[in-house]
Amino acid sequence: MRHPAQIGVARVLSLRTRGSMKLITRDTDYAVRALCYLAKHRERTISVPELVKALEIPRPFLRKILQLLHNKGILKAYKGKGGGFSMAISPGRISLIEVMRVFQGQFSLNECLFKKECCPRRYSCGLRKKIMEIERQALKDIGKITIGNLARD
Repeated sequence: MRHPAQIGVARVLSLRTRGSMKLITRDTDYAVRALCYLAKHRERTISVPELVKALEIPRPFLRKILQLLHNKGILKAYKGKGGGFSMAISPGRISLIEVMRVFQGQFSLNECLFKKECCPRRYSCGLRKKIMEIERQALKDIGKITIGNLARD
């Protein structure tokens, strides 16, 4: 049986319709999987080849993701023989929403776009008000999820 970190949080948090509307992108999913693995092995530096093998993530994608997490101060990077990555911040202090923002920008369920322009009813639309309530609750709930929580599951 595959480990939960290998299955991917995107599959758990995506909404399926006729096509596919994803709440979490592939990059965010890969980042969360890598962070969970690093959180579970905090006592040592983890090499990129080990992460690639353990998580089955293509090396080019993983390198890009790890570098961005390092640039944001979430990971420490070590060069040379025995190099790799480790957590720079306690996993319990890294929220899922923070990781989503690094890779996806600001969270939004509804942009209210009509033919690539803002909808003229954007501020008076009853549906948009309901969606905004759902968005606020989703942000609140997702903000409670941390890498520490996910790594323990």
